Amino acid sequence: MKTRYKVAVVGATGMVGQRFLTLLEGHPLFEPVALLASGRSAGKRYPDAVDGRWALSSPIPAYAREMRVLDAERDAASLMGKADFVFCAVNLPKEETKALEERYARLELPVVSNNSANRGVPDVPMIIPELNPEHLAVIPFQRKRLGTGRGFIAVKSNCSLQSYVPLLHPLRKFGLKKVAVCTYQAISGAGKTFSAMPEILDNIIPYIGGEEEKSEREPLKIWGSVKNGKIAEADAPFITAQCLRVPVSDGHTAAVFVSFEQKPSREEILAEWEAFEGEPQRLGLPSAPKRPIRYFEEADRPQPKLDRDLEGGMAISAGRLREDRVFDWRFIGLSHNTLRGAAGGAVLLAELLAAKGYFD
Repeated sequence: MKTRYKVAVVGATGMVGQRFLTLLEGHPLFEPVALLASGRSAGKRYPDAVDGRWALSSPIPAYAREMRVLDAERDAASLMGKADFVFCAVNLPKEETKALEERYARLELPVVSNNSANRGVPDVPMIIPELNPEHLAVIPFQRKRLGTGRGFIAVKSNCSLQSYVPLLHPLRKFGLKKVAVCTYQAISGAGKTFSAMPEILDNIIPYIGGEEEKSEREPLKIWGSVKNGKIAEADAPFITAQCLRVPVSDGHTAAVFVSFEQKPSREEILAEWEAFEGEPQRLGLPSAPKRPIRYFEEADRPQPKLDRDLEGGMAISAGRLREDRVFDWRFIGLSHNTLRGAAGGAVLLAELLAAKGYFD
């Protein structure tokens, strides 16, 4: 493992790209050396490219103010020898995103992606670092398919999963059987602010394209296993989901109902959450929360406004654990969707990849 890695951000002008820039400011392992976006922004100084579109409360990082934006497609090859890997958070149709990420990988530039395009590819690991780091073992098989020596694609899961899948993960020992989840998702998940999404004020939108399918299928890949060079999905639990857009700036909330093969006690569930840690905590990765799960005893917690920034927005909050008349148990989960759920989760994944030598 090297002490410093040079990184490029592809899709640097969007909301998730902006988060990447703030998280990379002063990062102990990663040095941003290039910012890329669409041809509309290419050639502009970064502040000019995001003029009127900077969506975060923190200012544009000082290092980015004099950087000029490159074209994500035309200038990809210019990164060879300049960057050790790239973060990708583009806003393109699925097939275009998939092709772009594969192009970077074939240029021997590993891709750590926030996009959904490659999540369903069997030899592309979809990682929540505390849950399934063993899936990185599929990367050599992907490299063989792509014909690369260094290049590969690793993705993080859908942002809404972070609000409930890490809470279910340590409970798998009791035999997860059925899960029903309803997610209440912040507008930043759509790359919006309140000024850019006036229709959400005093309103709930009961449809987010593709979210319910992702919420039901992606956990099964995360809980799957590497077999014959591919990730085979888990057979259980059965998951059903509904996803709503709500008037919250940041923070996805989940109402979760779960049944088990062997119903655990309340004390057993809380003990599993309290003790839970993963490879990022054991390795002491810079972005890893010291305590990945925090349970609130208060009846009115967790709340996005109060709890989304817990441990720099990288911890998952839980509350309202109660027995249920239809399922065994029900509870509420919360995660920061653009930190743990997007850019922060991708940075943590990159830290794990670096620690395991995949960028060397």
